[in-house]
Amino acid sequence: MSLLFLALASAFLLPSCIEDGFTDSPSDQPVFSVDTLHMGVIFTGEPSPTKRFVVHNPHSKQLSISRIIFAGDHPEYFRMNVDGISGHDFSGVEIRAKDSIFVFVETTLPEGGASRPLDFDATIEFTVNGVTSEVVVEAQGQDVVRMREVILEADTRFTAEKPYQIFDSLVVARGAVLTLEAGTQLCFHDGASLVVRGTLLSEGTVDMPVNLSGDRTGNVVADISFDIMSRQWTGMFFTPTSRGNVLRHTDIRNTWQGVAVTGYVPESEEEDAVRSGTADASEPVLTMINCHLHNSGDLVLEAVHAGVKAVGCEFGEGGGGLVYLQGGSHSFNHCTFANYYLFSALGGPSVWLAHVSAEEKTGADDGSGLPYISAEFGNCIIYGNGTDLSHGDLTGTDVYFRRCLLKSEGTDDDNFINCLWGEDPLYYTVREDYLFDSRLKPESPAIGAADPALTLPDAAIDAYGLARGTAPDLGAYVFMPPAEEE
Repeated sequence: MSLLFLALASAFLLPSCIEDGFTDSPSDQPVFSVDTLHMGVIFTGEPSPTKRFVVHNPHSKQLSISRIIFAGDHPEYFRMNVDGISGHDFSGVEIRAKDSIFVFVETTLPEGGASRPLDFDATIEFTVNGVTSEVVVEAQGQDVVRMREVILEADTRFTAEKPYQIFDSLVVARGAVLTLEAGTQLCFHDGASLVVRGTLLSEGTVDMPVNLSGDRTGNVVADISFDIMSRQWTGMFFTPTSRGNVLRHTDIRNTWQGVAVTGYVPESEEEDAVRSGTADASEPVLTMINCHLHNSGDLVLEAVHAGVKAVGCEFGEGGGGLVYLQGGSHSFNHCTFANYYLFSALGGPSVWLAHVSAEEKTGADDGSGLPYISAEFGNCIIYGNGTDLSHGDLTGTDVYFRRCLLKSEGTDDDNFINCLWGEDPLYYTVREDYLFDSRLKPESPAIGAADPALTLPDAAIDAYGLARGTAPDLGAYVFMPPAEEE
């Protein structure tokens, strides 16, 4: 073998043998992507979502972490994975120059016997070149009442003491009343639903609203909360035997199918009860006051031959559109319809009308034999992505939009009365920043534009407790001037 060949071979082999060495200087320390790892509120007795942070070596030589260990007040409740290896105590962890490793953290917190979340904190200590640094881990454990396939046969009250975690289904039987006291939280697991065959009364207030949501806590990524994510649970269903439901200051979000109110099911065992007068009953099947229905994979509200009264409500972010009304008698007063759904193209308009009349141009007869739709929209805002209305011509129907702000360009007639056409209400919503806020900016044309003669008594205050006064604004929310900056 020639000396030239040996020299060339040695030249190619040398880089793989070069050791860039370890620094032993106490001043050479790792850099952490966070000082404190916030785990958020976690339901006790079940594993948390996994959180992670990065440990970076910014130096020109390798770092050897002599020890990584949990310490602090509650280290026994936390689990760690360092660079792909699980454990509680690590030694000799190496990070190459200008490289990084990931640290993943999970926890299962014990029941605390308290109604409010309890703090469970720990630290992760990193010892490098004789110097110890730490990352604080913060978690809050929330005790919950777990319910699986529960049928409420008698009148029942849920309180705000602890959240209720619903698996499978929660059913209110025919003739029974479920009352949700102010501040009650119902947290639904994947695939769970609330079925109301009897009556649901939700008694939320300005300061203590009732919340129905998915059971996932914390953020999806970074600062994006699970609250904006749809399809976490199936939804709420009022069956044909349900009567007298009233929801006040209630937030319903994260569903697949939103809230469905059904007054007619062809060839169903409940059809006889329905035909006794559901469609034209003087009282609505569902009354909602200062409620917020949002973040649904499909519609946020569907009513089929069952009356709905909504006052001061917001309907927002639905993949299939927002509100679908098929027959029935309805009233929407000082409501905001704002669809800026994130996760798919919109499947329908903000307000979708069906069984409007026998005329095909306005909605074919659905064959139910029940009365055509009757609906009043007063002092509402219907504006967002996609189309606002399924019908532009309502001539000869019993559907009226009185003093409403509409996205569509149009003109008043017998069914559209004193409306604001093609105006932008100027919400604070910024979809790209995951900000969904349908209150009005100072420049909004909806401010002071409502007709006070149309304002119903239930609309006297909005969801924030603000009085509408004698010169009310359009939509669900009273305009509040922004606080002056000092």
